[in-house]
Amino acid sequence: MNEKSTHPSLSALGMMSGTSLDGIDIAQITTDGERILDLGPTLTIPYAETLREHLMSILGQSDNLVVAENLVTNAHICAVKTFLKATGLSIKNINVIGLHGQTIMHAPKLHRTIQIGDAQRLASEFNINVVADFRSNDVANGGEGAPLAPVFHRSLAKNLRHPISIVNIGGVANLSWINQKLLMAFDTGPGNALLDDWVFEKTGEKMDHNGELARSGTVSKTALQKLMDDPFFKLPAPKSLDRNYFREASIAAIAELNVEDGAATLTSFTSSAIAIASKQLPQQPHEWLVSGGGRKNRTLMDCLQKMLAVPVRPVESVGWSGDALEAQLMGFLAVRSLNGFPLSYPLTTGVPHPMSGGVLFSSSNPIRR
Repeated sequence: MNEKSTHPSLSALGMMSGTSLDGIDIAQITTDGERILDLGPTLTIPYAETLREHLMSILGQSDNLVVAENLVTNAHICAVKTFLKATGLSIKNINVIGLHGQTIMHAPKLHRTIQIGDAQRLASEFNINVVADFRSNDVANGGEGAPLAPVFHRSLAKNLRHPISIVNIGGVANLSWINQKLLMAFDTGPGNALLDDWVFEKTGEKMDHNGELARSGTVSKTALQKLMDDPFFKLPAPKSLDRNYFREASIAAIAELNVEDGAATLTSFTSSAIAIASKQLPQQPHEWLVSGGGRKNRTLMDCLQKMLAVPVRPVESVGWSGDALEAQLMGFLAVRSLNGFPLSYPLTTGVPHPMSGGVLFSSSNPIRR
């Protein structure tokens, strides 16, 4: 991890559509792929409900994705236009776009990970270089393909007290543990996806706003124990998950519960999984910083604080943006990819050696990095 940058800083747009399936986060960042020189404006553009429902219906599939990819690509093109109009930025002042795409399937044991979104069409639409397909090279070389955030977290946290843990609670939850230049990372378990799906099914609301349902419910210890008995939690790190890995088990475990008790149980499941994950760390961190939608759930944050022995704070407490962090990450990774820097390491995804990644799409042909 001793890359010394001799590369110029670039202005990048990062675009992230996460496993919560709520929309597209977009952010501008100026970086040389190691140092973060500036974090610019950010914006979240929600998915249309029809698109979200379509994406939910195809999760886990690997065929017949053309319609979905066209819809997702259209949404990303509109997101860029909306962002540029809202911020007053010109595409001429952007050097590269980092496109994550929408994850439809993540099965690293099968050497497969699928993120849809036509990077070539995005490149042609704006006449700009686009870096995408960040996970495939890692997975093809035996890695988990996730999480990819640790190199970005390391740069963000360089002046904070180490060791430190950053946990992103999106659809799936994942952590980065940083001690100076040593990185470790893995998916901890469910994030918001199970809870969001449960609440939507029972109430029509897209989430448990501020954790109010869970706060008024009671955790089913029997259901929680069934969920925590999953063999995933005994696997060594690094490890990663598909969004719906726990879906069938959670449906069965909480089927007889009312909406409040189900929400309380699933909230405890997410926090218990993070607490179990903390026991796999080489050294306990001085604090936990929380990003992603989960940091807005007061009940979940309170639950985490009770289970972890050190302060648990939202990333805003150190001046970061919990909503924009993963979009900023995509811009950062795009520049790292252009420079040939590693995106993943043995202790972050399980690859045999530091691994580059990403595919560069220009107005002509894609170039694998």
